[in-house]
Parts: sequence; C-alpha cells; structure tokens
Amino acid sequence: MLLYILTHLLLSHPAPMSVFNFEKTSEAQSWYIVNDVVMGGMSSAKVEVNEEGHGVFSGTVSLENNGGFASMRHSSRVEGVSQYRKVALRVKGDGKQYQFRLRKSTRDRESYISKFTTTGEWQTIEIPLADLYPSFRGRKLDLPKFEGEVFEEVTILIANYKPENFRLEVDWIELRP
Repeated sequence: MLLYILTHLLLSHPAPMSVFNFEKTSEAQSWYIVNDVVMGGMSSAKVEVNEEGHGVFSGTVSLENNGGFASMRHSSRVEGVSQYRKVALRVKGDGKQYQFRLRKSTRDRESYISKFTTTGEWQTIEIPLADLYPSFRGRKLDLPKFEGEVFEEVTILIANYKPENFRLEVDWIELRP
C-alpha cells in the first residue's frame, strides 16, 4: 500500500521543469534586450553572465522621449505547462520592483504578468501561473488569466515610472507543481 501511495504521489506531481538556467553559458546568449527605444525612449540595458554563472540584467531606465522601461527576453517553446501550478525564479535584486512575463506565442500582442519586489539578497520568487494577468503596453486587458499548455517567451522587465539605475541577478527559472 505504501508503495502505491508513493508511486501515485510521484506520478501526480511532476518534478520541477527547468525553463532556463544561466549556468549553461552558451544558452545565456539567447537572451536579448528590448528597451523603450523601440518607441523613441532612451533607456539602456544589457544582459551578461558573471563569474558566478548568474545572468545579470542591468542598466538605466529613462523617462525621456516618453520612455520608461527596459527588458530582457528569451524565446523558447515550453510545453506541458498545464502540469504545473507556479513558476519560480531565483534572483538577487536591488530592492526594486520587476515584472515577470510569459507570452503564449511570440506572435501574440499580450503578455501575462506578475510583479515582484527584490530584497537585495538571494530569494526564490514563486508566482502561481493562475495569477498571471494579461496586459499590453502597460494596460491590463479584459481577458482570462494565464491558462495554457505552452508558452514561447519569457521576459523580465523593469518599469517603475521613474528614472533609475537597476541590477538584477538571475540564477534560474523553473516550473513547479
């Protein structure tokens, strides 16, 4: 009986699935920057891997020319998402608020968003997938929250409506039961 219960628990709760791990430096180059310069803004950012093997997203958010955001993005098709309840990120920030975003398809306009605030220490942020709400260009959309089997893009964005320097280290991102 105990073997049956353990087997059932293991089969009904999948192991965490890695979405991205910065220790694989060759894959880290697949992240790219999208800043407000696409709309005339003047923010700047970069993503690089430090000596410890963590991704470092850093730069300056400017409000000049109607700017105000910087983001790092990674496109990769992740399937089997409906088996999981939350996404987790291991990060070390600068005390600022960031947004975690998923996009079901790279062709979609809307992203599914959750905000998180960093503490200055390493922390694991857990975000229930069911809490990710749809947004486009900073406006919440009247659509259902995230549901799905697949997503194709992960974004980390900073947009706090003020000029500021920022620095966020990212160790890994994974899906959890």
